[in-house]
Amino acid sequence: MEASHPLFNRQPQLRAILRAAAFAVLAAVSFQAAAEPLTLYMYRDNGMPVYTDRKPSNNIKYTVIHPGSGASNSAGSTQSSRVTTRFSDSDNSAGMVGWAASCQGVSKAVLDERAAQWQSMVTKHAKAHGVPAALVRAVMRVESCFDPRAVSRVGARGLMQLMPDTAAHLGVRDSFDADQNIAGGARYLSQLLGRFNNDTRLAVAAYNAGPTAVDTYRGIPPFPETRSYVKRVITEYRESSDPKLKETKS
Repeated sequence: MEASHPLFNRQPQLRAILRAAAFAVLAAVSFQAAAEPLTLYMYRDNGMPVYTDRKPSNNIKYTVIHPGSGASNSAGSTQSSRVTTRFSDSDNSAGMVGWAASCQGVSKAVLDERAAQWQSMVTKHAKAHGVPAALVRAVMRVESCFDPRAVSRVGARGLMQLMPDTAAHLGVRDSFDADQNIAGGARYLSQLLGRFNNDTRLAVAAYNAGPTAVDTYRGIPPFPETRSYVKRVITEYRESSDPKLKETKS
């Protein structure tokens, strides 16, 4: 009988090696997918940086940010980020939109008048979704200055500045309808409070930067705009909850 070739004698070992290599490749791919960082987008609204996990529309300039994974709540302890700036065909920076357009030159008296106009709706929908009415009002104040026609540069609309896809998910058909918009915003705040164990600061941060960003950083994301936003909303919330705080400041 003719002697077999040594290669055939080692077939079981080769199959074992190939199987091990295949598992190693799959493991590496799975690890890479699991470690894929969050993609964030930064654009400027009237000079203020705004961070979001949704890609802005094509008519503005934005920066793509891939934060390092495993970041903590402290901005100083985050890992290095990969940043790419992209330019759209048109910057469309002329004119003010969103918060800047809605709040520019608005006096306290006008703000109070606007707020009073929506108070009954705020109370109704806050109660329906188990959210403090003062919190809904505070978010509305910071988001739109109580302007039902406010539109941001990325397309957020109405009193609670709902993005179109978020509005659709919340059952809002017309974001410029004040009643629908407030109902959607109150419902979204309720969902965020539930997701973050009734931590108001985290829920407010998620309303601004997206819940994925809060999950990734395990706290308030280290974005200046988001941290400023949280501070402003919480201040409004506390003052709205306790009118005496407003009196001591005025």
